[in-house]
Amino acid sequence: MSRFFAEIKYDGSNYHGWQIQQNANSVQAEINKALCIILQREICVTGAGRTDTGVHAKQLFVHFDVETEFDIPKILYKLNNFLPDDISVRKITKVTDDAHARFSADSRTYEYWITPLKDPFLTNKAYFLGQPLDLNIMNQAASKLLNYSDFSCFSKSNTNTHTNNCNITFAHWEKKNNCLVFTITSDRFLRNMVRAIVGTLLDIGQHKFEWNKLDDIIKSKNRSEAGTSAPAHGLYLTQIIYPEEVLNG
Repeated sequence: MSRFFAEIKYDGSNYHGWQIQQNANSVQAEINKALCIILQREICVTGAGRTDTGVHAKQLFVHFDVETEFDIPKILYKLNNFLPDDISVRKITKVTDDAHARFSADSRTYEYWITPLKDPFLTNKAYFLGQPLDLNIMNQAASKLLNYSDFSCFSKSNTNTHTNNCNITFAHWEKKNNCLVFTITSDRFLRNMVRAIVGTLLDIGQHKFEWNKLDDIIKSKNRSEAGTSAPAHGLYLTQIIYPEEVLNG
């Protein structure tokens, strides 16, 4: 049995998230179906993480196991021709048997895109918010995230996680391509965490409350104290980092 990593990207607009759903299509279901047909055996990929309905991924890794070796360039070509146009596979790599797409990752990075102007070409790709935002205040607040580890206040309720601790190493807003982009990196993320953080920082950027109130929100560990989650379509999973020995296994 050999284990392989596949690096994929997708536009999540037409899918009910990453994970297989009973009555709705998902990215995982599309990839499983394509691999099963091409490799002519039952395949179920394991992803590095989940994305919600409408969320996009510029980089996501999955792993799967196959009993025999195969021609990687040939299978890669077939996959990209078989998969829908909004899902692509960039690379397939053989890895060690204990490499895990989810648990072997060191960090994950997300971006959230906001457009200040209504743009039909950014529909389902960026959140249109026609309100002025105080970028400096938002970055002062974002920097506070690096001082904490328990982010229960930004977690979706009733999840099965063993801990709500995360190690955020980067959180910053910048202007990019006429949009406002929030980038955040952590070793792990809780369900709905990034969108809840963005919604809270947007409230701060619109001066709905003082930026230093973020300390009280985080310390409360209460989801109702934080802001409303930002819409899913502005969110992108952009990078997953693994130890060098994992991808070069």
